[in-house]
Amino acid sequence: MQNVLNSVKGTALGVAEYLTPVLKESKFRETGVLTPEEFIAAGDHLTHHCPTWSWAVGDESKIKPYLPKDKQFLITRNVPCRRRCKQIEFVGEENLVEENDPDGGWVETHHYNPDDAGSSGLEDKVCEMKLDSSRIEDEQAADMDDPRNLEDGDADGDDGDDEDGAAIDMDEFEESGLLETVDPSNALLPAPNEKPKAVVSSEVEGDSVVRTRTYDLHITYDKYYQTPRLWVIGYDENRKLLSVEQMYDDVSQDHAKKTVTMETHPHLPGPNMASVHPCKHADIMKKIIQTVEEGGGELGVHMYLIIFLKFVQTVIPTIEYDFTQNFNITNHK
Repeated sequence: MQNVLNSVKGTALGVAEYLTPVLKESKFRETGVLTPEEFIAAGDHLTHHCPTWSWAVGDESKIKPYLPKDKQFLITRNVPCRRRCKQIEFVGEENLVEENDPDGGWVETHHYNPDDAGSSGLEDKVCEMKLDSSRIEDEQAADMDDPRNLEDGDADGDDGDDEDGAAIDMDEFEESGLLETVDPSNALLPAPNEKPKAVVSSEVEGDSVVRTRTYDLHITYDKYYQTPRLWVIGYDENRKLLSVEQMYDDVSQDHAKKTVTMETHPHLPGPNMASVHPCKHADIMKKIIQTVEEGGGELGVHMYLIIFLKFVQTVIPTIEYDFTQNFNITNHK
């Protein structure tokens, strides 16, 4: 049902974007939006400071006339994604930040309730922990720094090496041929008559080999919302396209199928791509601008995409794309 609603909404927004005139005058400081020219300036700044990003043209039939032909959208390829979101997400109480939001609100997953601090599950689990005294005694006895071990060694009056007898004569050891059998340069080579073992897929055996996915990320200009828009498409380690559900595994579960939906790329044909909906981007940027100005700084429009990539990473936290410069929100000029 959610996918149907997203599809209908996407079609309606496509029509609205077509009818929306191109923004000509800058409203960056007032509302946090961009003109196409400001988007290009921010993109040039991003590609200069982070060379993994570059400009792309896309399909000739989908070129937007309000953007330069050779700078239709930004792209970075083969970004690693080593973990799934479920492996790192906090499991606990959620707090709805904006209850009256028609799009469902923004969820604060790391909400802390001080009233429940005295009865937290973590505290109960710590109280239930028990120590095996016999195991502790064994470990202490095996510890070379333990005083008991030092006392035992002093009482014997002899080093442990003296109990092993006389040292082995190296000439006899070489003549015995044992040195050749343990030659480290041949240790990993199979024996002449040994058949090679069949390679078994680690996924079947369930070993600990990490299967790294990769993603291509695109940033387009959304004419309706007048902000950048992030698109991602994922591949497995064999560069095979991930399924929709597999890509949702790499999206924060608070945003999957809500803030992040599968839609048609505005510049490319082919399968739908996961996109971070831009309806909140201008409001977030406006708040950041106000915070910087309250701290006595001034935020230039060329920094837009640097900051944009940092705040959308909360939606796709395991895709390791952010190698951009650091940004001080309290005072930036």
